[in-house]
Formats: sequence, C-alpha cells, structure tokens
Amino acid sequence: MKKHIPNTITCCNLISGCIATYFAFQGKFDVALLFIVIGAVFDFFDGMVARLLHVSSPIGKELDSLADDITFGFAPSAIVFEYLRPETELLPFIVFIMSAFSALRLAKFNLDERQALGFIGLPTPANALFWGSLIAGAGEWMKTAPFVGPNLSLVILAGVFISCYLLVAEIPMFALKFKHWGWKGNEIKYLFILSCIPLLLLLGITGLAAIIAWYIILSVATTKKTI
Repeated sequence: MKKHIPNTITCCNLISGCIATYFAFQGKFDVALLFIVIGAVFDFFDGMVARLLHVSSPIGKELDSLADDITFGFAPSAIVFEYLRPETELLPFIVFIMSAFSALRLAKFNLDERQALGFIGLPTPANALFWGSLIAGAGEWMKTAPFVGPNLSLVILAGVFISCYLLVAEIPMFALKFKHWGWKGNEIKYLFILSCIPLLLLLGITGLAAIIAWYIILSVATTKKTI
C-alpha cells in the first residue's frame, strides 16, 4: 500500500496544476499562483516520501514529469495567455510554446545524470513561479509602465522566448541541496536564501519573480561550467 503514497502526492500536484489553469483562464491570477505554489509543495514532498519509503518506480518518474508539465508548464502559460488576450488577438497563443519547452526540460532532466546535485537549465517550478508572481503582482503596473505599457505584448513575448531558452540551455544552476550545514561550500546558497527575505518584504508577491531572476543571475555568475 505504501508504494502508492508518492504517486498519490504526485497526482495532487497534477490536480493543483489543473485548478491553477482554470483560475488562470478566469483571470484570477493570484489564485492561479496560489495553486502553482501548492503544486510545488506536493512536488517537493512526493520525491522525499518516495525516498523515505524506498518505493521509487519508473511509473512514479513518468507521472511526476506529466504532473510537472501541467502545473509548471501549462498553468503559467495559461496565466500569460489570459493576461495578454485583451491586448491582441493572435499573439497570446505563442506563449504556449513555454509548455512544450517545459516538457522538453523535464524529459532532459529525467535522462541527464549530471543533475543530481544541481540543475542544467532553469527548473520548471522556478519558471512557473516567475511568471505567476510577475503577472499576479505586477500585471497592472506593467500595463501603465512608461516603456512596457505601449509594448506590453512584445515585452512579454520576448520574456517567454528567454524563458524557453533558459529551460533547455546548457547553463548550470545551483540547487538548494546541502551535503552539510556549514558555511564553507554553501556560501552561495546561504547568500541566496538571506537575500530572498528583503525581496519578499519589499516587493510582496512580485518578490517571487525578483527572487527567480536573482537566482538565474547568481547561478550564471557563480556556478562552474560543470556540475
């Protein structure tokens, strides 16, 4: 019976992604973001529970990728689509390429043995949290911002293309996995964690997007070429 527990948690992730997508198409971006976060929590615990119970399986691995593409690929794409839909008729459909690149990112992760202690390319949960928090937190501001507002669709689509590139790029990015709790060897991780606090306090929901952007910059600046 215990072998089904991790898969049940993974299905909760998938269901969270479905609910997030529903609210995204309703234009309720803050609720959609909430369910993406809930999905991320389930995604964190399904692997942990599988390891604790020693019940990992090929089916669980495939199910996890499917759930992740719904929650962290399709749901954020739906958020961006619905955000852009009032601005232009056809261009918003382009954002769904982010779902395809998320699926490709997940497939590569399943086969890439270099990613045990770090990542190659931007993790899909990070990408989803970036777009969800950006639209939910700063969506209205972007519509009236001096440069962004008049070019909103083009700016957002450019950001989507950058996200797609980062998802599959051969760029090492650190993971918050600790072999030990000492400072030496974990300097970047502790610096990142400590810097997240003021960003969230100052920017609120949008702080999540700023944290993901900071994570990318810090990874590119400090991570070695090979993991």
